[in-house]
Amino acid sequence: MVAPIVRFAPSPTGLLHVGNIRAALFNWLFAKRHGGTFILRLDDTDRTRSKPEFEAAIERDLEWLGLTWERKEKQSDRLVHYDSARDRLIASGRLYPCYETPQELEFRRKRLLAQGRPPVYDRAALKLTDAERARLEGEGRRPHWRFKLTPEEVRWDDLVRGAQHIDEASQSDPVLVRADGTYLYSFTSVVDDIAFAITHVIRGEDHVTNSGAQIQMFQALDAAVPTFAHLPLLVDATGGGLSKRTGSAAVADLRERGIEALAVCALLARLGTADPVEPVASLDALVATIDFARVGRAAARFSEEELAQLNARTLHILPYEAVRARLAGDPGEAFWLAVRGNLATLDDAVGWADVVRGPIEPMIEDAAFLAEAAAKLPLEPWDETTWKAFTSTLTSTLGRKGRALFHPLRLALTARETGPEMARLLPLIGRAKAEARLRGQPA
Repeated sequence: MVAPIVRFAPSPTGLLHVGNIRAALFNWLFAKRHGGTFILRLDDTDRTRSKPEFEAAIERDLEWLGLTWERKEKQSDRLVHYDSARDRLIASGRLYPCYETPQELEFRRKRLLAQGRPPVYDRAALKLTDAERARLEGEGRRPHWRFKLTPEEVRWDDLVRGAQHIDEASQSDPVLVRADGTYLYSFTSVVDDIAFAITHVIRGEDHVTNSGAQIQMFQALDAAVPTFAHLPLLVDATGGGLSKRTGSAAVADLRERGIEALAVCALLARLGTADPVEPVASLDALVATIDFARVGRAAARFSEEELAQLNARTLHILPYEAVRARLAGDPGEAFWLAVRGNLATLDDAVGWADVVRGPIEPMIEDAAFLAEAAAKLPLEPWDETTWKAFTSTLTSTLGRKGRALFHPLRLALTARETGPEMARLLPLIGRAKAEARLRGQPA
């Protein structure tokens, strides 16, 4: 395969949600798998709703997830290129002016529906004479511009959906240029895909119906048509849609709640595929297995409960170096290996660092037994065999075993009912603090 060039093209009009990120992730993974290029293209031609703060948030979310880009482009910087492509289409007769108002178009649409007919634009504007166009413009009307579709069946092989076809004779000629001169996504996207030599367009299946018209635009501009891969959409746990405008499952919110970027990527890469959802310790594990043939056609449900479970499982396998920079005070690999299996989020490690470092107020259950246990603590140095040796001594000398042995010790040493293996925690706590806690003293 020739090294692919792909793009993720969000509009900076709101926060990214997991549905957006899934498209970005598949583009990034595909590019990395095949030694290609991942382009971040900000589709910011909506002057009213595009905001610098949303642009910054998009970049922050992608960087947090590890989805770095080789090239960044902004459509607002490329208006002259859209003007040139527009003029080419006008000159070739594929782009034509229309003067209907939104109210007139809506009236026609409703009339067609009432007649039981599809609401397809009737190309009335093509019948206007020069004099009629001049009269309309004299009245202050400014045209919007439609792309003249060739009435044929457009076919393509989709990497996810297989053989696809759309009968463009049944579609309305799409508006590419608004009356105020601004461009619509379907047009600027094609122009940029040509300019950046995009080889694969990987996006959500909500764009399938655009593909037929866009393929004809590529051809009208004498450009090669890229390969398409339309991913099934994600829905929430109730089957509802995800929206960046409402902030549903926003990436920024997940980050603030302590969800690991790797957990987000692992879940989104596997939802709706033939592969089980498993934790990964790096994105390389996902790169190695990206395969559009394993993506199903049905919508996949995104469950925050499943993500939370995967987040814990991800922490349980991460090596110390993967989290070291985010652990306050650099508590050491032994600490991390001791506590990671009991974490739901990385923030939970703070509580266990407090247990190890102290001081904590011990919880005393059976003070007499604990005092005897304190007297039998072995001398240091301690390692992971110390706990077993210590408890075996208590069993043989005091007759304690099971819950009667372990529960009072854990409560006194950690002030918690459950937690990491005491064999790993005890050496981290150390003899001085352990003895004080067993005697009921804060340490």
